Amino acid sequence: MHPKTVLITGCSSGIGRAAARQFLDEDWRVYATARNPADIETLGEEGCEIATLDVTEQDDVDRVVERIVEEEGHISALVNNAGFGQFGPLEDVPTEQVHRQFDVNVYGPHRLVRAVLPHMREQGDGTIINVSSVAGRVSFPGGGVYSGSKFAVEAMTDALRNEVAEYGIDAVVVEPGPVKTNFSDRVQEEVAGGEDDIPGIERSGAYESFYALFEDTRELGGGPGSIPAERVADDIVDAASSTQPKARYQPGTVARVSTLARFLPDAWFDTTYRLLQKLV
Repeated sequence: MHPKTVLITGCSSGIGRAAARQFLDEDWRVYATARNPADIETLGEEGCEIATLDVTEQDDVDRVVERIVEEEGHISALVNNAGFGQFGPLEDVPTEQVHRQFDVNVYGPHRLVRAVLPHMREQGDGTIINVSSVAGRVSFPGGGVYSGSKFAVEAMTDALRNEVAEYGIDAVVVEPGPVKTNFSDRVQEEVAGGEDDIPGIERSGAYESFYALFEDTRELGGGPGSIPAERVADDIVDAASSTQPKARYQPGTVARVSTLARFLPDAWFDTTYRLLQKLV
């Protein structure tokens, strides 16, 4: 019996790194990937196979998938975890940043799904796990671009789940709430004006109440109810290991409660945000 094999994107930190280690603990053959291989050298030392993979580059995707099939003969699971959050009022987010958000968070998983599915169909088995967010079920002011990308992932996963069921393949979405990772730091960089030569938002001056609220709450990567990345990894490994995984996993109390907000009347949601603005 060959060990089960998993390909994980975005392993440089947080959920991806935690998932790689937990799959290792379960004796899976783990292919941990990241844009910068230096970020995952420690995972290689711990027993993972590591590879450079930028999910926006089709050549990277094809190379890594072909390598796994050549070396292992199969791909048991794909974990689409790589992503980032582009936040800011819609007017303040340049269109090129919207393209960038979708290229990573939506087109990236789509590239990986297309690359692994022929192999999973041939073997008659496999699990595709797309890491989304509660923001993929409930949008909020300043999060329209990010939520839009996660709503898209949710929709694609729902369609995929029934498209591939006849081939013995499962498609799962994981929807964490706030997680104790460096995600909020990356969000702060995007709101503040981007990193390196990547353009950030263009503050119009019309939404200063949003920026004040954003600075005060900082709910996106920590705060009350945030859970460790290992808790999310638990659900990812459980989904990959199950013969009948759930369609959705919502690790943590905040995730389970927050997704219920989509059933509230829109007027309630709008009133709540206006009250928060007045408190700033």
